Amino acid sequence: MSGPVRLTDTELHAALGAMPGWEIRDGRLHRTFRFADFSAAFGFMTRVALVAESMNHHPEWRNVWSVVEIDLTTHDAGGITALDVTLARRISELAQAVG
Repeated sequence: MSGPVRLTDTELHAALGAMPGWEIRDGRLHRTFRFADFSAAFGFMTRVALVAESMNHHPEWRNVWSVVEIDLTTHDAGGITALDVTLARRISELAQAVG
């Protein structure tokens, strides 16, 4: 049984082109989100946590007041996989809903 496969550079750059705000930083998909206040940021994190848990794929993240920084990578694959891209897209959708 094989797990997720790391994306090629070509696949990764194509995916990034369709994901505004996301970048590669230290071998991970990275994005910083800014919200109106701590409650909005924490509400966003709660929504992301539910999606991540349903996917069994969890972000590395940091929250300071209204700012949430997220890094995604698939440790088992040793890099960024389609699973990370899917979660990044879902996270972006959730961020738009929170505003």
